[in-house]
Amino acid sequence: MEICTGPFTRAFAAELLGTLIFVFFGLGSTLNWPSQLPTILQTAFTFGLGIGTIVQSVGHISGAHLNPAVTVAFLVSSQMSLFRAVCYVCAQLIGATIGAGLLYEFTPEEYHGNFGVNGPSNNATEGQAVTVEIMLTLQLLLCIYASTDNRRDDNVGSPALSIGLSVVLGHLIGIYFTGCSMNPARSFGPALIVGNFDAHWIFWIGPLVGAILASLIYNYVLCPQEQTFREKLAILLGKTPTIEVEEDWEERQEQPRRKSMELQTL
Repeated sequence: MEICTGPFTRAFAAELLGTLIFVFFGLGSTLNWPSQLPTILQTAFTFGLGIGTIVQSVGHISGAHLNPAVTVAFLVSSQMSLFRAVCYVCAQLIGATIGAGLLYEFTPEEYHGNFGVNGPSNNATEGQAVTVEIMLTLQLLLCIYASTDNRRDDNVGSPALSIGLSVVLGHLIGIYFTGCSMNPARSFGPALIVGNFDAHWIFWIGPLVGAILASLIYNYVLCPQEQTFREKLAILLGKTPTIEVEEDWEERQEQPRRKSMELQTL
């Protein structure tokens, strides 16, 4: 079984640890310290730099999804098995909860503020909020697909940098509407720790819908895959022989890693 393989175990651990670190640092930028309240730029770049750093750190191990929406998108595009996708989402939610819990315990209570819990703001309705989350996640997933597509032979640049900047872009707009999630795990962690799930559905439906749309647009319209239906079904069901799964998974993660490590000029 896939779960018994070394690459799978390392990938699960990488998703858990990566999401833990991302949520810890990201939420840390939203705390209300008396010397300086958080700014839009500070929060946007903290989340963006966090993603870029972790993608570079564990991208070659698990693909650095760090986000249930990303995992669902790759599941829809038949790039991972259903079993692996479920395990990834579990690892991400556990990591986000631990990261939020650690930050909550390490920070004096008077500086928690709303602890980075996402919710509609500036009189945005729930409908407006979920629409914005769809758009924010759509652009993020399009960037992820394009910057990690191993079929490209042009100057891709650094996927870690590209994805990090995409997260910054989303926050520069999304913070005004929802606090900017694009990531159900990022929203789930602090919501669970402080017990505030008001309008929490927005931060599951919005990112998941946006991610699925991006997957369909990129993989079936803009840059269609050449896999047959039988090949896609085999991947989804995890029926590929174990040794082939390990080799294919490691090779698929190695290619984007090689691209990100190369110093390329524009």
